[in-house]
Amino acid sequence: MSFPLLTVTAALPAVGAVLTAAVPAARRTAAKWLALLFSLATLALAVLVAVRFEPGGARYQLTESHAWIADFGVRYELGVDGIGVALIALTALLIPFVIAAGWNDADPLETQSTRWRPTQGFFALILMVEAMVIISFEATDVFLFYIFFEAMLIPMYFLIGGFGDRAHAGSDENAAAQRSYAAVKFLLYNLVGGLIMLAAVIGLYVVAGNFSLQEITAARAAGTLDMATNTERLLFLGFFFAFAVKAPLWPLHTWLPNAMGEATAPVAVLITAVVDKVGTFAMLRFCLGLFPDASKWATPAILVLALISIVYGALVAVGQRDIKRLVAYASISHFGFIIMGIFAMTSQGQSGATLYMVNHGISTAALMLVAGFLISRRGSRLIADYGGVQKVAPVLAGTFLIGGLATLSLPGLAPFVSEFLVLVGTFARYPVIGIIATIGIVLAALYTLVLYQRTMTGPVKEEVRTMPDLRLREVLVVAPLIALLIGLGVYPKPLTQIVNPAVEHTLSDVHEKDPKPQVAVEAKNGEAAK
Repeated sequence: MSFPLLTVTAALPAVGAVLTAAVPAARRTAAKWLALLFSLATLALAVLVAVRFEPGGARYQLTESHAWIADFGVRYELGVDGIGVALIALTALLIPFVIAAGWNDADPLETQSTRWRPTQGFFALILMVEAMVIISFEATDVFLFYIFFEAMLIPMYFLIGGFGDRAHAGSDENAAAQRSYAAVKFLLYNLVGGLIMLAAVIGLYVVAGNFSLQEITAARAAGTLDMATNTERLLFLGFFFAFAVKAPLWPLHTWLPNAMGEATAPVAVLITAVVDKVGTFAMLRFCLGLFPDASKWATPAILVLALISIVYGALVAVGQRDIKRLVAYASISHFGFIIMGIFAMTSQGQSGATLYMVNHGISTAALMLVAGFLISRRGSRLIADYGGVQKVAPVLAGTFLIGGLATLSLPGLAPFVSEFLVLVGTFARYPVIGIIATIGIVLAALYTLVLYQRTMTGPVKEEVRTMPDLRLREVLVVAPLIALLIGLGVYPKPLTQIVNPAVEHTLSDVHEKDPKPQVAVEAKNGEAAK
């Protein structure tokens, strides 16, 4: 039996979580270094997965398959395509930065007992989330995917509710109540989506007789699995609803601003840059793969919802007074672009959507982590409490600006490539949707530049006059992310060559081909007329 690389990649952070949680209470620094060490080791394995993956090879590679619950057709099946490889790499890349950025976030305050904010628990929960997210990107058994899709909610619930943002304007009791509300809302929304998906998973087993993604898609392609139209549509809606909550897609998005606002900045990054990507990834792998006809049937409605997400999220971001909630609503707009690219049913749209998942993760991490450093210095999330920061902390202001410019998809930075591909791919098949979606670009420039102007420029406010610039640890967190934004913006080929073959397979699942350019069609018709 070959080395189970995918299993080890997912299991390593889980082992690290257990060992980190077991570190004695007085050894907080040791727990931090242990968690960081395991996250770096997981990153090394993720790089090995990417190196061993052959873009021109089989659709699913590094596969593992073992009997699990044989009586119900459940198997332990893992495998990665190019999209899974890219998102595993993103997850493994971001976790070390999340840990380093939150180095002091879980240390007990002077007025608190160590048992109420255990540093060990904070970092153990982060590693446990990483393990569950990675195996979700690897699972090719639908039931196995569902288990970890739901299980990751538990550590996220405790990270939001138990380790909230200390820069809260209210009293300790009010802050705790708001954290609890945000955590419960996050859990309930996602649990409802998960329960609906569970019903669909059971229905899929009744129809197909097993949970294997590869077997079901092969049977559908061969014509040996005949799924009634109404049955397929109902099953699709069950899966899509759960993924739309996780993504999140309007109008199922309302949990995200609360969760990101009340969580620490590193946990906010974990939510939107890592966990939420499982929803959009699953739309590509499971919705389009298992239910191709239903996916095409639902496409017009989904594109309208994605368009509303783009414009609504950007509009609400413009009016925000809270820095973290602004980034949350901006992310809702960005997820609208991702979902629009997926359901445009073109190679450019789906390649762009996959690149957008990766690039949005990096750009949001850069912006939110710098915002977290800013908020920790001033003790406030309100935009109005800042002004003139660039004069007293130029490095902080400069990195904040680059993160913001990446968020608005400035040419030369990584998100521009993905957003451009999404718009081109959408316009090729749905020109009206593509044109209206460009409103989101204009609004992104507005909320990003206004945020920078109000916080970083103008007269120096008295409260920020003594604000220190980024420290060495903070620079080491942000600098690699900015380097990646610039590098992938100038040269995205390392990602595209891994992603594009997987996108071609996805399009073949739904029996779609890229539409011919209108100019070429008109030229051909003109030649025929002559």
